[in-house]
Amino acid sequence: AIEAILSSPSNRVQAFLAAGHVCSVMGYWQYGPIAEKFQVPIVVTGFEPLDVLEGIRRTVQQLENGRSQVENAYPRAVTEKGNVAAQKMLADVFTVSDRQWRGIGLIPQSGWELSEAYRDFDAAVRFDVGHIETRESELCRSGEVLQGMIKPNECAAFGKECTPRNPLGATMVSTEGACAAYYQYGRFVSLENVAVAD
Repeated sequence: AIEAILSSPSNRVQAFLAAGHVCSVMGYWQYGPIAEKFQVPIVVTGFEPLDVLEGIRRTVQQLENGRSQVENAYPRAVTEKGNVAAQKMLADVFTVSDRQWRGIGLIPQSGWELSEAYRDFDAAVRFDVGHIETRESELCRSGEVLQGMIKPNECAAFGKECTPRNPLGATMVSTEGACAAYYQYGRFVSLENVAVAD
C-alpha cells in the first residue's frame, strides 16, 4: 500500500510513521528498499504521546538533513526482524491476496485471506456471502486524505455530514484515522472552521 501511494503521480507524502503494533510482529526490514527507492524517511513509532512526538522529531530531522532511512523509535517493542514465531503462525493461517482499499482501489498483494487449510473457518465461504460491493459516499474524500492529497478539513463533508458518530469513510471510522484525529484535535486549525461570536 505504501508503494501504491508513493507511486501515484499526485503523491504529496514526504515521510511515514510506521505503526509500532504492526512492526512488533512483522519487523521493519521490508521498509528499507521503499525508503531507498522513493527517498522517504520511515520511522517506526509507538502510540504513546511521547512516542509519537519522538517519531515526528526523527522524521523532521531526516527531512531537514536530506536523509531517507528507516529508523526504529520504538525499540522497547520492535526489532528489525519482528516476532518470527508470530510471522510463522500468520503464514500458516493466512495467504497474501489482492485487496480493495476504500478510497484508493485495488492494490495487488496488499491484504490477507485465510489459507486453504483454514478455508472452512472463512465466514464468507461458509455462508456463501459472495462478492460484496463496497461504496463510499460521493461526498467522501477519504482516499485523498489517505494519500496526503488533502487535509481532512478540505473535504466539504468534514464535520458536517461526516463525523465520528456518522463516518462516511475509513479515515473517520477509526480513532487512528486522520479525519477522526483532526476532528478531535485539529478541526479549528483553519479560520474557516472557527465559529466567531458576534
